[in-house]
Amino acid sequence: MDRRKSIKALMIGAVGVGVMVEACKSADKKAIAASADATLEDRMQEEKDYLAKLAKEEPFFDAHEMATITVLGDIIIPRDEVSGSASDAKVPEFIAFIVKDMPSHQTPLRGGLRWLDLHSYKRFEKSFTDCDPKQQIAIVDEIAYPEKAKPGVKQGVAFFNLMRDLVVTGFYTAEIGVKDLGYMGNTPNQWNGVPDDVLKQYKLAYTEKELKECLSFDKEA
Repeated sequence: MDRRKSIKALMIGAVGVGVMVEACKSADKKAIAASADATLEDRMQEEKDYLAKLAKEEPFFDAHEMATITVLGDIIIPRDEVSGSASDAKVPEFIAFIVKDMPSHQTPLRGGLRWLDLHSYKRFEKSFTDCDPKQQIAIVDEIAYPEKAKPGVKQGVAFFNLMRDLVVTGFYTAEIGVKDLGYMGNTPNQWNGVPDDVLKQYKLAYTEKELKECLSFDKEA
C-alpha cells in the first residue's frame, strides 16, 4: 500500500473537509504559539493575546500519549525518498496545539488513544508504542479501512479517521508538506503572447507593430 499517494489523493479531494477548514485557520497560529514570540506585528492584538494564552496553558497530552501520536502519525505519513515523515513536519506538536485551540477534539482523541492501547494489550499484551512495527501495522490495518473493519473496532475506526484527518492537515499545512505537494505559489514569469499554434488555429496573427511594441521578450529565451 502506497499510503503517501493515497493520502495525497484524499487530501486534494474531500477528506476531513471540516477539520481542514478549521485547522488551516489554526495552522499559522500554532507556529506562533509554539514560539517564544507571540507578538508579531502582523497580528491583531486580540489574536496575540489568544495565542499567548494558549502558549501558557499546560499540555493536554502526557508523554505516553504524545509518543503514541508520534508513532501513529509516522505510520500514516512515513518518511520516504520525496520528503520527511509526519513527525519531521512537527505534526505531533500541531495536534497538541489543535486540542487546545479546538477543545472538542480532546475527548475523542484521548479516548481513542486509550482504546488503542487496550486493543493492543488484548492482541499483543503490550501498549501500542511497545509493539514492533509489524504488530503496529496489524492494528492499524484493522481500523484504517471503515468498510472492511469489524463491528468490534468501531471506536478505533472513528479515532483513526480523526487522527488521519489531523495528521494530513498538519503535514500539508507545514512547509515540508507544501513542498511535497509541489505547490509553487506565485512565481514570476514572462508572457510572450499567444502561442503561434493557437494563433494559426484561429487564423490570427500579430501585426509588426504589436510584435515590436507589446511583445518584447525573446521567445527563444
